[in-house]
Amino acid sequence: MIRYPFLKEGTTIGVTAPSSGLEPELHDMLRQAIRRMEEEGFYVSGGDTIWTQHKAKSAPAPLRAEELNRMLQDENIGLVLPPWGGELLIEVLEHIEYDRIGEKWILGYSDISLLLLAVTLRTGLATAHGTNLIDLRSGTPDETTAKWREALTTPPGGVIEQHASALHQVKWKHQLDEAEREGLGEDVFNLTEPTIWRSVSGGDVGMKGRLLGGCVDVIRHLIGTPYGDVRAFREAHIPGEPVLWFLENCELNTADLRRSLVQMKLAGWFENCSGLMFGRSPANTPVGGYTAEDVYRDMAEELGVPVLHDIDCGHMPPQLTLINGAMAEVEFSEEQGTGTVRQTLK
Repeated sequence: MIRYPFLKEGTTIGVTAPSSGLEPELHDMLRQAIRRMEEEGFYVSGGDTIWTQHKAKSAPAPLRAEELNRMLQDENIGLVLPPWGGELLIEVLEHIEYDRIGEKWILGYSDISLLLLAVTLRTGLATAHGTNLIDLRSGTPDETTAKWREALTTPPGGVIEQHASALHQVKWKHQLDEAEREGLGEDVFNLTEPTIWRSVSGGDVGMKGRLLGGCVDVIRHLIGTPYGDVRAFREAHIPGEPVLWFLENCELNTADLRRSLVQMKLAGWFENCSGLMFGRSPANTPVGGYTAEDVYRDMAEELGVPVLHDIDCGHMPPQLTLINGAMAEVEFSEEQGTGTVRQTLK
């Protein structure tokens, strides 16, 4: 069975950087995000690692792990929320004390999805793939992003229903000129493009299964390690139940994406798979005319399952809060180009 934490109002949020911290010129942004959480009624306990960044990591792996373990074991902390992702969280995995993790949520995406998936696979504790702390520094988050709080305060047995966003972002705020940035005010995201979910097969799609997933760039490196044993997780925690995978691509070209997905298949990750959902991607550079749509089509044909893409997940916000381990029902309308994800915490 899957164990679901419950986020109590007014609890303490532990902010640590198991991947990347923030350089001094970005500290004001971090302080703003912390203030927003305090204004929302939470206490914030910040670690030392969030304020430092050197050689692609916030601190050496043992220090990052020590701080993370302390927060994961602190009964007063109800949510561990890193500031953002990064590059080298994988160095921390072997130092985590998995059998001592308390009943609490871990929320994030990008490199943090490596931690999320490893924890769920090793322990059966549900983890939340969604926004990071830095993206919550706005006082008025969009409806899709704001769902993180409802998702994490849903009690075990409850249902979380989320819908496709109306608009999404193609350029981050820092990529805009000064006038464009001023026009956004305090908004964190630059939501300009209509959101359209798509299906490989065409027509309406319905899928149901236990959610697992994350950023392909990093979770692929769990294959063959003690932290990526999907088969053992399925046998121990969801015997006989299908898995519905959500995946997103940060930086891979289409050939590398394809290689990674085939490796996942050969490792048995897609056994008893009910479907695949791919998030919008700022990458997916075609190789020799081989496009992302070709990759999705190849996977659909090989696995014999429905495949959706351009869903609200990953590095082109906003994104849904998807719970690793939750039972999900997904409904997609081809005519409207939208979808609904209904997660049951059972």
